Amino acid sequence: MQFIGIIPARFASTRFPGKPLVEIEGKSMIHRVYDQAVLAGCFSSVVVATDDERIFDHVERFGNVVYTSPKHPSGTDRCFEAALGLEKKWNIKPNDVIVNIQGDEPFIHPSQIREICQCFQHEEVNIATLIRKINDTEVLFNENVVKVVVDKNGKALYFSRSPIPFFRGKEKDEWVSSADYYKHIGMYAYRYKVLGEITRLKGAFLENTESLEQLRWLENGVQIHTRITALESHAVDNPEDLNHFK
Repeated sequence: MQFIGIIPARFASTRFPGKPLVEIEGKSMIHRVYDQAVLAGCFSSVVVATDDERIFDHVERFGNVVYTSPKHPSGTDRCFEAALGLEKKWNIKPNDVIVNIQGDEPFIHPSQIREICQCFQHEEVNIATLIRKINDTEVLFNENVVKVVVDKNGKALYFSRSPIPFFRGKEKDEWVSSADYYKHIGMYAYRYKVLGEITRLKGAFLENTESLEQLRWLENGVQIHTRITALESHAVDNPEDLNHFK
């Protein structure tokens, strides 16, 4: 079984156009993500998947890069096109694991990548993602932070922008000290055969309501295994987020 790291990267962004190419301490963001993925030490190959010539030309100077369609609705779809195009070249088998690494987390911890790869020591795992305990009330009630509830075996039951579960009988400022709440860390890993299957699923009510693609998988009966991480890296959604790295 081999692990392949794919980093989706678009130039177009409503809040921050061109952010993969923004420089952080003398190195582009996409270059930093690529280097962190390589440092994880668990990939047979790492590649950037982009629909933009500027990003392609830049990445080609230091690593692997492929063109993908500009019409993909999500990074998952972009990952599958990239993997499909590299299947013969890299001898990708159905049970190999594709890791979708967020291209806007320039200092993602290599150990987090190793954590998600370790989930596949268990043969029954087809999709895995990371979660982190929430200890801050403001984070819990922030609709931009995706929350998740899991069963006793760590399988995701539901993802939401709302704080879940609702803690009846407790004041809201007491929730995080009274129960375990988890934040979703937006990195996925999938068996190659399952990645192809989920990209063919039709959009579903829950996904459209919360604007979370993983709800389409759950609504279609696809299991998502989670692993708790103690680490967190900062994503860059807008130019102000660069202040985290100064």
